[in-house]
Amino acid sequence: MTDWLNAIDPILTKYSLVTAFAVIGSLTWLSYKCSHHLTAGRVHGSAIAIFAGLALAYLGGWLTGGERGLADIPWLAGIGLMGGSMLRDFTIVATAFGVRLDEFTKTGLSGVVSLLVGVLGSILVGAAVAYAYGYRDAVSLTTIGGGTATYIVGPVTGTALGASSDVIAISVAAGLVKSILVMSLTPAVAKWIGLDNPRSALIFGGLMGTTSGVAGGLAATDERLVPYGAMTATFYTGLGCMLGPSVVFLFIQWCVS
Repeated sequence: MTDWLNAIDPILTKYSLVTAFAVIGSLTWLSYKCSHHLTAGRVHGSAIAIFAGLALAYLGGWLTGGERGLADIPWLAGIGLMGGSMLRDFTIVATAFGVRLDEFTKTGLSGVVSLLVGVLGSILVGAAVAYAYGYRDAVSLTTIGGGTATYIVGPVTGTALGASSDVIAISVAAGLVKSILVMSLTPAVAKWIGLDNPRSALIFGGLMGTTSGVAGGLAATDERLVPYGAMTATFYTGLGCMLGPSVVFLFIQWCVS
């Protein structure tokens, strides 16, 4: 066994990006299997994959004493490139291409209002919580606030504003908690809030924002509503990435100055 590992280690290290794709692909496949068989789809596979990724990143950093998690292990160095800004931004752009603007305009004024209330409300509430925990600079407040919008908005905002890696990690964790809460609570409150038709699903996606959380929650409620909620949730992410480092940051900076 040891000889076999020693034999393939140089190959895995030389082609570390290919190795990273194989590892992340396997982890994602396992996460979706766990979602299907262990939670009956109530917790979305992407949330399980993100939680597992954070745990493995911590484990990798603890084992190597490094600062880049699993990327500090030579044959997993490609994960550092996969998680870098280049592929992250490519992913966001690719997601945005799947959005159909004509479908969103059918929601009318209520869809626009739900998006603005959802994005700005989440960021400002998150910033207020961060302030209560002792953060006083506008960059950290905006980044953590962005994380409470979604775990994509937080890192994008933090990278644009030059936030520290610790603050960006907190923003990702905040977005993950929100995603899991939306997934698990949506089926329980769906009947109470009238979440039983495409229009309400569009507004719900605009208010909650987290695409994986909305998709998982609606899948457990009524899978026919998933495309509607996921569509406005995707708009939410794009709007958050646009407003977070610009308008919201200037507003928070004005508040704390």
